[in-house]
Amino acid sequence: MRELVYYVAASVDGYIAAPDGSFDVFPVEGDHMQVLFTEFADALPTHVLGGLGIEAPKNRFDTVIQGWNSYNVGLALGIDSPYAHLNEYVASRTRTSSNPAVTFTDDALATVRSLKEEDGLDIYLCGGGALAGALLPEIDRIILKRNPVVLGAGIPLFGNTAFEPSGFQPVNSRAFESGVVIEEYARTPLVAADAS
Repeated sequence: MRELVYYVAASVDGYIAAPDGSFDVFPVEGDHMQVLFTEFADALPTHVLGGLGIEAPKNRFDTVIQGWNSYNVGLALGIDSPYAHLNEYVASRTRTSSNPAVTFTDDALATVRSLKEEDGLDIYLCGGGALAGALLPEIDRIILKRNPVVLGAGIPLFGNTAFEPSGFQPVNSRAFESGVVIEEYARTPLVAADAS
């Protein structure tokens, strides 16, 4: 069965963006970038791939789901299909798109559960934090690009909504000279602490 993978950049203190939604303090140069351009090229926006002269290998993801605020980053630049090389879904209860290449859903959890039953590669959860919090029961893997920055406030990894605790096991961690650490976690049953 395909997995839902939350692949996201975060600060050391667990924010995916500053309070205003910006994330330009995260380093975009350094030795970690080669990994992003190779192992995670499917998760790069289509216009970035084109600018770099890279084609999406389509060996990790074939579908992306993101919240309205994440989608709106590209839309504000006139890009209404930021991941044209993937099957695109946007979770929004109030907005829609005239672009037939982008599917809007008002029930992200049901959409993801349905997508996971289909054949295909993994599903890239692009963000944002509130959507990740809502989809936490279906997240199978978390891949954090932990940046050497402390934001102090902003958009938390899983938003500000309450959710049930979930267990994840670290499976890989790679540190780069740039200061970025790529950490990977796989879902595991949550083991309660022994109260005795």
